[in-house]
Amino acid sequence: MAWRSRFRTTALAAAAVLVLVSVGACSRPATHSTANSAGGAIRIAVGIDASYAPFFVADQKGLFKEAGLDVSLVQFGRGGEAVDALSTGQVQIAGSSDTTTISQLRQNPSLRAMYSYEASGDYIKAVLRKGIDAPAAGQKMGIVPGLSQISTEKYLEAHGVRPDSVKMITATPTDMPALLSRGDIDGYVLWEPWPATAVTQGTGHVVARTGDYGWLYHHWAITTQPWLAAHDDTARKVAEVLDKATQLVESDPAAAAKATKAAVNVDEDQTITAVEEIDFGVQNLTARDIASAQSVVDFYKKVGALTDQPDLQSAMLTDWYRKSAQ
Repeated sequence: MAWRSRFRTTALAAAAVLVLVSVGACSRPATHSTANSAGGAIRIAVGIDASYAPFFVADQKGLFKEAGLDVSLVQFGRGGEAVDALSTGQVQIAGSSDTTTISQLRQNPSLRAMYSYEASGDYIKAVLRKGIDAPAAGQKMGIVPGLSQISTEKYLEAHGVRPDSVKMITATPTDMPALLSRGDIDGYVLWEPWPATAVTQGTGHVVARTGDYGWLYHHWAITTQPWLAAHDDTARKVAEVLDKATQLVESDPAAAAKATKAAVNVDEDQTITAVEEIDFGVQNLTARDIASAQSVVDFYKKVGALTDQPDLQSAMLTDWYRKSAQ
């Protein structure tokens, strides 16, 4: 069962909140500037998969330009590197999972999550090598630090397998299908298109979705406090454009697929499937999201990725979009 109907009413209150996946590694422009605006150019970090369809739709339909914004999309393969790009001023806004954002708060406490623009319990999937149907102690699991890592641990725990009994091998998302086919790993838990790639290559099969074990992810639109303080009106306009774009993705998956194909060469059928699996829509963060994000903090403390408690109250701007839009 897809999580779409649940998200509309209960996802923001879900016990386990996740964030953005994850954008990341090799940076390259997705588009050129779309307009000249008095507010200056805005570079937005995006990923290279169908979960970023709203950004591609907004760009290709000229929605940023209509709003008077000069926007360039910059592609990353891993979320952590996109968040780093915010810290250094290479980009001004990024789409990222909450798990990735939270993991970076110690290094950059100025990060600010403005709102969620998608959520799903279906898009991230557990893949195991052909011939393996369940996780077990002694196996080797490929992980990407952040959302993939915590999703993997949740998957193992749901099957009664202690994460410390499994060898975790860190790699990039693009590496995972090859590692699986060579037998270097026995499985991984990742967002599309990497599960579909393993299936297409005939080396792996999907054995679970994160929603099967009560784990949802969210993508957040994030920025830094200094930039937001100086460009609040611009950030609000970007949110309004993304709000419109998420509605277009939901109402016309075929158009979203064409835009995504043009931007990052993702197969159109894959994007249409992704739209079925992801609930796109700009939603305010709430006090319940802050409470849920604490579970991510607790996970990072357990694995030693965080030692200090981050200031979630400051990092997560509850009701920011509603208030700024008034």
